Amino acid sequence: MTNRASLWINENTSPPERGVHFRCPGCNETHGIKYEPTGWGFNGDLEKPTFTPSVLVRSGHYAGGASAETGKCHCNFEERTGQKTDYKCSICHSFVTDGRIQFLSDCTHALAGQTVDLPPWDETK
Repeated sequence: MTNRASLWINENTSPPERGVHFRCPGCNETHGIKYEPTGWGFNGDLEKPTFTPSVLVRSGHYAGGASAETGKCHCNFEERTGQKTDYKCSICHSFVTDGRIQFLSDCTHALAGQTVDLPPWDETK
């Protein structure tokens, strides 16, 4: 069997925090959720994980805060600084059920509105 997620534990908190990482094929990034002591529901299955409720990841001006207020965010970094960056302003909103990820229509990447298998977890990434 193939794991599609990886557990993480932060022992430096009281009580310890536990969570799960998974690779998002829409963002081509790793997303993480915390399920203990409070947070998302997780079915405990690393091969076919299910998380509840939906997973929403925002970056840049979509996340609000300083970049939204000042206009200094990933969208215009190269224009402002003359330097290249791989960071992007984005929204990734999904349901992960039985090892499949359903991307909702508010995603800003190419997989918005599609459902695909979670890719296998690779500890080296």
